[in-house]
Amino acid sequence: MRLQIWLAWAGIVLACVLPIAAQQPAAPLVRLAEIEVDPARLAEYKAALTEEIEKSIRLEPGVLALQAVSLKENPAQIRILEIYASREAYESHLKTPHFLRYKEATRDIVKSLRLLDAEPVMLGAKAR
Repeated sequence: MRLQIWLAWAGIVLACVLPIAAQQPAAPLVRLAEIEVDPARLAEYKAALTEEIEKSIRLEPGVLALQAVSLKENPAQIRILEIYASREAYESHLKTPHFLRYKEATRDIVKSLRLLDAEPVMLGAKAR
């Protein structure tokens, strides 16, 4: 009898919690890309990256932010903060024509790429 009462109680709790959990937005997927490019082709790389970021932000609702910087002491070292609405948005981004074009255009320019998954501590920005 206790088991039946417990199962009934668990069913009631799940019926109340699952709809609330389903309404919660997914946590954003945050990545850091560490990229080393051929210094002789840095301008070419920056042009391809700029085009890719502009199209991703404009065309993909799930791409929340792409922030690219180069290191002052070594401009061929690029860092990109990537923020996606979800893992699904990230996976979708990887299949877009503009991202695939970027990967093809920079294949021989990028000397190394390291992708780091990150956990947001605090994400903030001011509107321009």
